[in-house]
Parts: sequence; C-alpha cells; structure tokens
Amino acid sequence: MKHSHTTHTATDHIEKEQVQTGKALALINTFASGDTAAARELLAEGYIQHNLAYGTGRDAFLGSVEYLASAPVKTTVNNIRAFEDGDKVFLQTIYNFAGAGEQVAFDIFRFDTEGKITEHWDNLAALAAPNPSGHTQTDGTMTLTDLDKTEANRKLVQDFLYDVMQGNNLEKTPDYFDGDAYIQHNTGIADGVSGLNTALAALAEQGIAMVYNEVHQVLAQGNFVLAVSEGTFGGAPTAYYDLWRVEDGKIAEHWDVMETIAEQSTWANENGKF
Repeated sequence: MKHSHTTHTATDHIEKEQVQTGKALALINTFASGDTAAARELLAEGYIQHNLAYGTGRDAFLGSVEYLASAPVKTTVNNIRAFEDGDKVFLQTIYNFAGAGEQVAFDIFRFDTEGKITEHWDNLAALAAPNPSGHTQTDGTMTLTDLDKTEANRKLVQDFLYDVMQGNNLEKTPDYFDGDAYIQHNTGIADGVSGLNTALAALAEQGIAMVYNEVHQVLAQGNFVLAVSEGTFGGAPTAYYDLWRVEDGKIAEHWDVMETIAEQSTWANENGKF
C-alpha cells in the first residue's frame, strides 16, 4: 500500500503542475479573448502586480482585459515556452497589445494555496530582427529534459551569476561553458563565449557597463533556468530576465529580455519591479 501511496502523491504533484501552467496560459489568453469572467475566476482578489505600468489588484487586471477587448485592433498572444517551479509558472511569450507592436515577454505568476494566481512579475522588450548569428529572441531548443537535475542546474546558474555576471570570480568563466559552444539569442550578440566577450568589450569602449547588482529570483525546471536580476545598463536602472539552458552541467543556450526600470514617479503601483 505504501508504494501506491507514493505513486499517487507523485501523480498529484504532476497534475497540480499541469493545472498551474494551464491556468497561467489561460490568464494571458484573456488578453486576446477579452474573457473577464475567466480572468476573475483565475485571479486572487489581492493580486499583486509588479508591472509598474499597471495598477495592482484583480480589478485592475480585469480593467486591462476590458480595455483590450474594446480596442479596434485585436490583441495577439503567442506563448513559446512554459515552465513550472513549485508555486510559480514562468512563461516566454510574444504579445501584440492592441496593435502596438510585437513584444517578447517573460512572465512569472505565483499561485496561492487555493490555486489562484496571486502575484505577477514580467519583463518586455520590442521584437527585434535576428541577431548576428541569425537567432531570434525566441527560437532554439524547446525540449524540456533532465527533470532530475533541476536543483543542480539552479545551483549552477546561481554560481554563474555570482562568479561571472556579478564579476566576483571572472577567472572561473571557462568552467561554466563547453569551450566556445554557447547559443545566443540576445539581439545584439553573436554565438559563443567569444561573441559575448566581443560584445561586452565593444560596450566598454563606448563607456557602457552591464552591471548585475542583485539576483531576486532563480526559477528552474529541468534543463531551463530563469534568473531575475537587478542592475544597471549604461547607468540606467535595469531589470534583467535571463533564461539559460543547461546541458551536461554546462551553460549551452541563452535568451533574455532587458527592461529599463521606469522612474518611480510614473509607477501605477507601489509594489516595485521585483
């Protein structure tokens, strides 16, 4: 009996995860459908919004859905990747809000114990042309693997952020990669560790520093790890959302969205970006 109980618990966990991902996808799709009833059902009343352009709370979200539904140009939502980590779902999606232009986004949704979506963080950037290596912001590996290595991969990225991105132990950089093999989806950087180094050197020549000061979240599922970091780019306060794919204990592929943090006087809520 004990064995069947264990199996049952594992199944419950998998089903819960699929339910959470399904709910997160259903919520973003209300931007396209205008279905406020569905959004109301999915959201906790005290929904905490960290997108600084929007008010906080469930009613503010419903107001956005209503506004988009009434716009002359229909909103489109194209989810590319969806992952799950405990009570959080993280998504990579291409949006076009009421014809304002395509944007690539990372969304993070946190669920409460009742299964309602209760908190949201995101980063958005304009869809850009392919980068110097011909990769777009969203193409590349789709397959989720190595579910048994989730925690090891999370730790690897946490160490990489500390050693390399925060500049504490730059001499360790080669340890994190398989030679020069590194597939890059950043809009301005070519493949390879060499491509990254070339881009950073070019920025430094222009007096532009890419600084990572604090890591706020590191979410992981299998071979994919999303880090949410705060820093500056060329002196401007910046939120960095970096998605890395890990393969055999090395960092193999990277997608990102950088967003300048708006002046506090313009914020529509007081929850902060992070």
